[in-house]
Amino acid sequence: MIVHNVELVISAVRPEQYPEDGLPEFALAGRSNVGKSSFINKMIGRKSMARISSKPGKTQTLNFYKIEEKLFYVDVPGYGYAKVSKSEREAWGKMIERYITGREELKAVIQIVDLRHPPSRDDVNMYDFMKHYDIPCIIIATKADKIPKGKWDKHKKIVRETLDMDKNDPLIVFSSETGLGKDAAWAEIEKRM
Repeated sequence: MIVHNVELVISAVRPEQYPEDGLPEFALAGRSNVGKSSFINKMIGRKSMARISSKPGKTQTLNFYKIEEKLFYVDVPGYGYAKVSKSEREAWGKMIERYITGREELKAVIQIVDLRHPPSRDDVNMYDFMKHYDIPCIIIATKADKIPKGKWDKHKKIVRETLDMDKNDPLIVFSSETGLGKDAAWAEIEKRM
């Protein structure tokens, strides 16, 4: 998809704040610091639409980005790392769970993992959560430019095995630096619109 028009429509914390456009939505989930903002920016061809922070845990709301009047990316708070209180983390957890399990417009969750490392316990829990609720997912293994191409298959195998991935779920090797995987990611998204 060639993207010309993108706008951050709302940063929501409650269902009554969600957009009512009825457009398909794709939630972006991943550890804090895994590169969700970089993924969004690369996919929409912008440098800084989604804020990239040196401090993990900056996203504390559901950020609805409307793309080409056709769909929304919904950036959800990252899990793991964030130096926030337990009660704040629980509130985020409830907000994310309510959105993911109750939103009719949600077509898939795009879960972002770091190709360089085996998925974390939090990554596994997130994937299990989606499988439990029968939510379609697309796994994006980012930071591929940081590993020699000859090792990608080995790392993909580790991701698949650690997450115990359903063989029907796509796993896309991605780089926000080079754009590798961008077309494949758009193809998976467009299939589900």
